[in-house]
Amino acid sequence: MSFYVSPALGLLLLSVAVQLYYLAYYFLPFARRAPEPTEGPTPEPVSVLVCAHNELENLRRLLPLILQQDYPAGFEIILVDDRSEDDTFLYVQQLTQYYPHVRMVTVKNTPDGLSPKKYALTLGIKTARYPRMLFTDADCIPATNQWLNYMQRGFGRPADMVVGYSAYAPEPGFLNKLIRFETFLTGAQYLSFAWRGFPYMGVGRNLAYTRQVFHSTKGFASHIRSLGGDDDLLVQDAVAQGARVAVVAEPGAHTLSEPVQTWGAWWRQKRRHLSAGRRYKLSDRLRVGIFMGANLVFYGTAIGLLFSPPNWVYLAIVWLIRTGCLSAVYARLGRRLDDRLPLAWLPILDAVYFFYYLALGISLFLYRTLRWK
Repeated sequence: MSFYVSPALGLLLLSVAVQLYYLAYYFLPFARRAPEPTEGPTPEPVSVLVCAHNELENLRRLLPLILQQDYPAGFEIILVDDRSEDDTFLYVQQLTQYYPHVRMVTVKNTPDGLSPKKYALTLGIKTARYPRMLFTDADCIPATNQWLNYMQRGFGRPADMVVGYSAYAPEPGFLNKLIRFETFLTGAQYLSFAWRGFPYMGVGRNLAYTRQVFHSTKGFASHIRSLGGDDDLLVQDAVAQGARVAVVAEPGAHTLSEPVQTWGAWWRQKRRHLSAGRRYKLSDRLRVGIFMGANLVFYGTAIGLLFSPPNWVYLAIVWLIRTGCLSAVYARLGRRLDDRLPLAWLPILDAVYFFYYLALGISLFLYRTLRWK
């Protein structure tokens, strides 16, 4: 009895094979790697930079937690007040009276055509006293008082850049689960790829690099007029200049952010993030694009096979195998990153996310105008 594989079923099998390769080569080994050592090289002082635009309430929550970091080597906090119209200036001025290692840089205006955040960060970096710098956003908080300690250990690998993980706080509702899943999947990609020797991005909510790296890339010069990319495009430029990148993914090194509350706000946020991807080098675009494309092909082909009754049994078998492997690896990654989503929700979130991702891609192709706050 002959066995005939239709072109659609063959495409489905190929897409699943590609996904299983990524799971087996990148995600699962990264999830199973040994914990970071508790002892590291002799720590050095660090400059912690936060750029804020009308973020007073967030700063009231963040800055005390940074001040409470257990880091005997010493650190300074540089708050870049980027054109704020609230009482950020008064609040930080009060802190500087009690904490001499808190400093403020005030940005009154941004030159025409330049990215406001990149311009503000550049001014902050120029005033940093220490060669090692750690960056986070005003709407984040460190997960523990060991955040500084963990992140600086990455420099001792040795490395010139350290990429960390930044999760979103769990809240009720499907949107929150989807945001957390997207963040988790993005983190799984850039952390595991970097661990395998293919660093391509980081997130500004939890990123560290040296002053020498910033100078080697001429700062943000290659993309200073692009709104996004103060993190991932800088990593792209730094790697091109030979920078060594370390991954620090211990839960104690994470930062935690408050997610947006509406679908529209998340849509705008993701459009801004994805727009930077066009500037990635070709090998990185291919590595990320093949994984994302394989998932999209899987869902598109599976929907088509629903209208082919002779293939239903094969479709069901392939779907179960893929779902089982994917859920098992994602659950293991969730434990490794201490960012767990309900196991039963993973197949649903995976499907919804990739259709949402496809819609975002079409939106960016048709309408490329982006805005910054």
